[in-house]
Amino acid sequence: MAKFELILPKMGESVAEATVTNWLKSVGDTIEADEAVLEIATDKVDSEVPSEVDGVLTEIFFNSDDVVQVGQTLAIIETNAEVGATDTPALSTAETTAPATSTIAAAQEVVDQAKESIASIENTGDRFYSPLVKNMAAEEHISQAELDGINGTGKDGRVTKNDMLSYIENRSSAPKETEQDQPKIVAETKKPVVAKTAPVKSSAPVSVNSGDEIIEMTRMGKLIAHHMVESVQRSAHVQSFIEADVTNIWNWRKKVKNDFAKREGENLTFTPIFMEAVAKALKDFPMMNIALDGDTIIKRKNINLGMAAALPDGNLIVPVIKNADQLNLVGMTKAVNDLATRSRENKLKPDDIQGGTYTVTNVGTFGSIMGTPIINQPQVGILALGAIRKVPAVIETPDGDFIGIRYKMFLSHSYDHRVVNGALGGQFVKKVADYLEGWDQNRAF
Repeated sequence: MAKFELILPKMGESVAEATVTNWLKSVGDTIEADEAVLEIATDKVDSEVPSEVDGVLTEIFFNSDDVVQVGQTLAIIETNAEVGATDTPALSTAETTAPATSTIAAAQEVVDQAKESIASIENTGDRFYSPLVKNMAAEEHISQAELDGINGTGKDGRVTKNDMLSYIENRSSAPKETEQDQPKIVAETKKPVVAKTAPVKSSAPVSVNSGDEIIEMTRMGKLIAHHMVESVQRSAHVQSFIEADVTNIWNWRKKVKNDFAKREGENLTFTPIFMEAVAKALKDFPMMNIALDGDTIIKRKNINLGMAAALPDGNLIVPVIKNADQLNLVGMTKAVNDLATRSRENKLKPDDIQGGTYTVTNVGTFGSIMGTPIINQPQVGILALGAIRKVPAVIETPDGDFIGIRYKMFLSHSYDHRVVNGALGGQFVKKVADYLEGWDQNRAF
């Protein structure tokens, strides 16, 4: 018998820890390779941790609600693997009579070698692969592009052991690409940075008086607090503000929203209209659609808009509309409504919250007329949409100026002054306002 350590795998970009939410197996249960053992939750999304081997669950090291760091051992699974069945030299007669501790040590060495082989392969991109699947890919020299193309039958499209066996069996007999033609799945040279989420104490003692209520922050609340402080410390935040007249949009939406709902089966809100304008402006100013990695600027090819959405518990999550510039208004509306609904129902998939290149947050939903949002790292800009207000305004006409009632809103643009100067930051938000103010009232949806 050999003991295998089930560790918390790397779950995606910037994820350093997770909270155990539910054990699907108990001590003594039999487990098959690639079968889910427990459920975990990160600051991004909930997921499952599968077993890498067949065996019996013998030890559990964490309880529900415990926070675990990536790489820590979650449980021990006892397997039926025979030491002699591996590449380890066969034991002599004298060795077989050695104390049991020698056998255990040899078995542990084999397991450690297997774990080292698995650890040499990392998840890349937005798709998650279990250590078992990654190990099979490495042994069969399956490239990352091939692995990404395999259709998964597991939860949320995850590739399972059976998917890999089926693919390997039916794999094309065409000549394999050389290492120069297509990169294999290799380990990253950089070690993951573990986020420090320990509570930050105030520099001055905080007194607790009689009648005061002490409330423990939620797991997500602690993580959000950490990320916000980290973003402010990393980026040089500056803001530009502009007021936009959205009277044309207000009147147009009022005129078409009922017909839109009948034809498309979707509620037409202002959000997809605003998202369309932001996507157009990012095409006009591609240097706002970038990321900063140290001293290196990464200019993004795709425009993926993050959309801050409120959760029932008051926290926020940022699902991403992929290739937003390629969607028409109907497509944008469907994407916005779908992500908003699944956010509220806690049904987002890992891919739904990854890959954002610019973020929009609607502070007007809560009645705020403007805000100074914090940048969603590693992006360099975020736009806050203020509440639409009916206000008196000066209207310029060929016959002179007069006072009229208009619908207006403030756009608040926060950007990273390390790479975005005031001219670019101001011109970008002005372009968004221009698209909103120039809305065609005769436009067909």
